Order: sequence, then C-alpha cells, then structure tokens
Amino acid sequence: MPARSLMFQGTGSSVGKSLLVAGIARACLRRGLAVRPFKPQNMSNNAAVTAEGGEIGRAQALQARAAGVAASVHMNPVLLKPQSDTGAQVVVQGRIFGTAAARDYQRLKPTLLPAVLESFARLKAEADLVLIEGAGSAAEINLRQGDIANMGFARAASVPVVIIGDIDRGGVIASLVGTKAVLDPTDAALIEGFIVNKMRGDPTLFAEGMSAITRATGWPALGLVPYFPGAALLPAEDAVDLGEPAPIGLSGATPGAQRIRIAVPRLPCIANFDDLDPLRAEPGVDLVLVAPGQALPAPCDLVILPGSKATVSDLAALRAEGWDIDLAAHRRRGGRILGLCGGYQMLGRGIADPDGIEGRPGRVAGLGLLDVETVLTGEKSLAEVAGTSLEDGVPFAGYEMHVGRTEGPDTARPLLRFADGRLDGAASPDGRVGGTYVHGLFADDCQRRAWITRLGGRPGRHNHAALVEDLLDRFAAHLEEHLDIDRLLTLAR
Repeated sequence: MPARSLMFQGTGSSVGKSLLVAGIARACLRRGLAVRPFKPQNMSNNAAVTAEGGEIGRAQALQARAAGVAASVHMNPVLLKPQSDTGAQVVVQGRIFGTAAARDYQRLKPTLLPAVLESFARLKAEADLVLIEGAGSAAEINLRQGDIANMGFARAASVPVVIIGDIDRGGVIASLVGTKAVLDPTDAALIEGFIVNKMRGDPTLFAEGMSAITRATGWPALGLVPYFPGAALLPAEDAVDLGEPAPIGLSGATPGAQRIRIAVPRLPCIANFDDLDPLRAEPGVDLVLVAPGQALPAPCDLVILPGSKATVSDLAALRAEGWDIDLAAHRRRGGRILGLCGGYQMLGRGIADPDGIEGRPGRVAGLGLLDVETVLTGEKSLAEVAGTSLEDGVPFAGYEMHVGRTEGPDTARPLLRFADGRLDGAASPDGRVGGTYVHGLFADDCQRRAWITRLGGRPGRHNHAALVEDLLDRFAAHLEEHLDIDRLLTLAR
C-alpha cells in the first residue's frame, strides 16, 4: 500500500514547522508507523552529514531522529546555503550542485523538481507516512512560479496541506486569513485545516480567535499548541532562533558547581550552530551569544569562533565589529580560544581563495592567533568521524563538513586523532588557542565534560543524546494533548 503523505506549510518562517513535524513524527512512531520526514527545499547553514556522505538541513536530521531512522539525503533533496544577502550554494541530493544568485535560482528551481520528486518517491516506497515540511511562507506568491518548496510541490505531488501560524509573534489571525486571501484558488483547495502554534497563557482566551479564522477561511481548526519551553534545547534550523533562552532545570544542575562563561560572536553567516546546543544545556555554563554591536564579554573562560558558510566575509564582519581587538585582549589575559571549522580558518595567518570559491579570488590576512595558513579548495569533506583528543586521550565522535586545507607549524600540535590515524587541528605553543575541523564535539558527552573540566568548571551529569530523546518524547506527548493526531492521519493521503 503506498505511503500516505501530509504537508505542513507556514504563514512565515520560524513559525515552528520543523519542530511540529519532528514531534508529530515521534508521536506516529510511538503508534507503530514507519515515518519519514521530507522537505523539498530548505535554506539553512545549519546542516548535517548523512550516512551516504551527503548533507541535509539539520532540522531534517532531527526529524529523522524523531522518526527513529537514519538521516538520508532524500529527506532534503534541495538545500540552499546562503553565502551572501543575494546568493547561495545549491546542494542537490546531498552534493554541491553549484552557486546561484537569488534571481538566477528562480530560473533554476523548476529544473530541480524531478530530483525532488524522485527523492519523495524513494521515501514513500519505504514508509507508511511521509510528513512534508514547507519552506518560508505559503503566501509568497511572488515566488510561486516554478515553486518546489510549498504549493508548487503540493500540486506536483498531489499532497494535502496544513497551514501553521505563530501566535507568539502576533497577528496570527491576519496572517492565516491573509494567506487564504492571496492564494490561487487551486492551491487553497489543497489546504485541509490550520494549526496555531506557540500559545502562551490561557488558551481559552483565543477560542474566539480560532473560530474567527475558520469563519474567514473555511478551514477547520486542527489545534492550538501551547509554547513548549524545551524547544530551545533542540537544534534550531535558522540562526534567528539562536536568541531563545535555554530552559532552566532540564539538564540536572550539579550542586555547588562553579560556573564558567563561554562567549560566541554571532557571525552573519554562522553555520552548524547546533555545535553550541549541548553547552546551552549545561547547568554550569553561561553561553553568551554576542550580537553585532556588542563587545565580547570580559572576563570569560573561552571564546568559540563558530563555523561559517562564508569564512572570508565573516572574518571581515568580525573585524568591523571590533571583535578582533576583543579577542587579542582576551588572549593577552590568558584566555582560551577555540575555532570550529570556519572559525579555525580565521585564527590562522591567512586564508587564500585562488579559485574564487567564496567570491573574488585572492588572499586575506587572518587573525594571526595560530601559525597556520588555509587554502580554500573546491572539494568538500563530508564524513562522520571518531577518535580521541590528544591532550588527554578522551574519545570523541563528530563530523567533518568543510572546504579547505589548513597547514602550518601549529598543526604539529593537533587537537584530535581520528580512528583511522589521521590528525586534525592545531594549537598554539601554550595550548590556549586551538582549532579543529570537527563539528559536534560538544554533543559528545566525554568531550564536553573534558572541556568544561579543563576550563575549571564542573560538568553536569546529563547525557545529551538522552536529553534530546527525552525532549522529543515529551514534545510528542505535548502534541498528543493539543492536536488531534488521529484526524491528521485521516487527512493524510
């Protein structure tokens, strides 16, 4: 019997589509269904490596985990990774397809529909239910021609649609009613109902609001979902969600633990920022995301330069904010610095881009805090890795996702040894500045606890993987209480 499908679109970005799909996937898994998540087109610099050695949006990796299956490139066949305000790297079925300016991509996207439909068919062949996530807003009628992310895909694949609105940002009635008003009638006919997400306070106060939306649109109300605080500890798809505070009391505080402060400059093209999530969950860690216009806090125990999708331009942005001066002062005070992937490249003497991978060919000076040089190359490293840290022999597991080769005297002091014997990273002679290409270090409980101990803190007792599993189970139960899951399954076809 062919798998049933149901698509969740939104009135805008960050209305909670990704997490709702993950929670519904977990709820359906608990009912014994074989579930697969699917997002035809995603735009995110927060990516994950799949078992095939490709990359997809991190949200689809979380949804796969919620569904109890390994992540696959077919769960997100088109991934756009912004490199500037107007252009992005295009990844198709896990591999780099090319780069495109925004206007050029509008002409390109219809040609990608066959790959999207092929991936969708693969998932349908192995599942009872495919839960599809749209992208951005269903009401972006200026982008409707050739669309493969929202109604264009729904029409091509003949799948029913549920629309999600976010009451937390305000104007949810207008956003849902306005979506109905601007949609082409044939598109609107695919919509089977609506969900209002992130309700805070007394839900009975919005009962008339739900009725008003139904009267104005003709869509049945499928649920009013209260805000779920634990969402802040699950991987976010968009950098805009990084400002969400971590909930208190979810990770088991260690009584009397000495708190440490870790600062992270929020770069314009920050990538793979779920590297930070396990630190946010640590009761003894104050993780400070430093916004543009703010100085790096002093004192702090560690500054992390995060990954970047556009290392050269983010390095320029870092200097424009004066964070290079703050880093130098932090270094003089004896503070520790860790660069992850693109942040590692920034710490060196220079970054060369002879092939113009990130823009105009050339070389830019790095921060000079590590004696290494990076050359950006066209080949991308995508692999799950494991090994031990050389400082203390602590095991780790993570993944590589980068372009570029980094060499120089400080690589004689690598941070990590992979299981296959390869060495990774570099450290300054005093060991207080280091860099690595490995993502996911802090999700590994052993490595995270080792780093916190090195910094003079006392790590919490929680297992991060178990914490994520528990949050997914709790969110699924939350949705079971506030959504009619049986009705959603009936709507799927």
